[in-house]
Amino acid sequence: MAGSSFEQQRQGIRVVAEKAVVAAVRLPEDRFDPSDPFGELRELARQAGAEVVAELTQNLERPVAGTYIGTGKLHELRELCELTGAGTVIFDHELSPKQIAGIEKVVERKVLDRSELILDIFAGRATTREAQLQVELAQLEYTYPRLRAMWTHLERVAGGSPQGVGTRGPGEQQLEIDRRLVQRKKTQLQRELNEIQGRKARSVQKRKLDHFTVGLVGYTNAGKSTLFNTLTAGGAYADDRLFATLMTRTRQWDLGGGLDVMLSDTVGFVRDLPHHLVASFRATLEEATHADLLLVVLDVADPAAEMHLEAVQRTLDELFDERDRREPGTRHPERVLLLNKADRLADNSNLLVWQQRVPGSIPLCALPNEEGMPKIGAEALIARVTAAAKGELRERELLVPMRDSKTVATIENRAEVLSREYEGGSVRLRVRIGDRQLAQLRAAGGELEVVGDPTAGQTPRTRGWQAPEHAAE
Repeated sequence: MAGSSFEQQRQGIRVVAEKAVVAAVRLPEDRFDPSDPFGELRELARQAGAEVVAELTQNLERPVAGTYIGTGKLHELRELCELTGAGTVIFDHELSPKQIAGIEKVVERKVLDRSELILDIFAGRATTREAQLQVELAQLEYTYPRLRAMWTHLERVAGGSPQGVGTRGPGEQQLEIDRRLVQRKKTQLQRELNEIQGRKARSVQKRKLDHFTVGLVGYTNAGKSTLFNTLTAGGAYADDRLFATLMTRTRQWDLGGGLDVMLSDTVGFVRDLPHHLVASFRATLEEATHADLLLVVLDVADPAAEMHLEAVQRTLDELFDERDRREPGTRHPERVLLLNKADRLADNSNLLVWQQRVPGSIPLCALPNEEGMPKIGAEALIARVTAAAKGELRERELLVPMRDSKTVATIENRAEVLSREYEGGSVRLRVRIGDRQLAQLRAAGGELEVVGDPTAGQTPRTRGWQAPEHAAE
């Protein structure tokens, strides 16, 4: 290993204003964009503030145990760093502490893996207290094992030498102190995070009782926040960069005709998102699993669109599988695919392929037109969400006590009332109303009886893509 200057450099993972070489070992099962294999990693490095000056790739059947990359390529990597003046190497994989140490021993440069780079970006973007706690906890759980041997601050705590009778060597003593400090900090962070997320979970449950909820999900930089701002008075930060949104933002979306829903913008997914980061952001991501409808936003103009959608689907399925283990039998929200940035396509052939692959997918341009609605796909999107929010429209007879004036007023405002009769202390309403609207009224505590159909308003359990079965009326 190089001298003390390199050790001091490795104590941090920030790469602001540093020259970096990006490297990857391509395995037979790897998925990446063949037209630009380093495109996403290069953009991640740029978002972290680094300047990518060179790229290096090796094709292998399996990674090398100690260094992930082969010995010859490792020396080639060192020469490439010396030639370009790069002080950092960024690998497009998750590396073990042993592999990082083995690579650094040869190249004598700071080595980061993909997960550390994403953590660095999240740390720079976290603005709310919840996001900051989540990132700090993820960094402790993920980065600590890779940095602990090079931290020097604990030498000042221990005085750099054994103290007391029967004490162990300085290295073991430092490691034990290090572990205790990290465990204490993790416990403190988790306690504070649990309090914030507990309040948030209660807020989400209350919102679901009062409103039909719609979640925007998708790969990072797919256009979710732009669509959110177009459809609502959202004020969400939207930019053409990865991870522009780190926290969920929810606003009311007026669909017209007296119907509104609550729309939530969520953190973007990415390929190989660090599992510790997923764990820390679980409450944020799980808000999407509790939505009544998921709008999956896909940048259809991106050459890697298919890979991006697979990453989103896989992440969602993992979240739902975990929720099923905790809450067996819970309903999965319907997913609707939005083919965003359709205006950037040279022709419609790609759209037709996607629409055949995912029936019911909607071509879209999230940017607002002069009326403040999406330039492409506004009518189809509103019709689809309206249909989902109402459910299948049926003619029903409802009996509601007059004392429940709130439920009576809601039915009058949101359903088509065909007839009205007063019977003692109740009102009998013949209405055209959707299944979901009935379910929502019941969930909100409405005192209503569906004459002749006690199961009306119950919604089926679904999962995955659902083709539209009915249109809004």
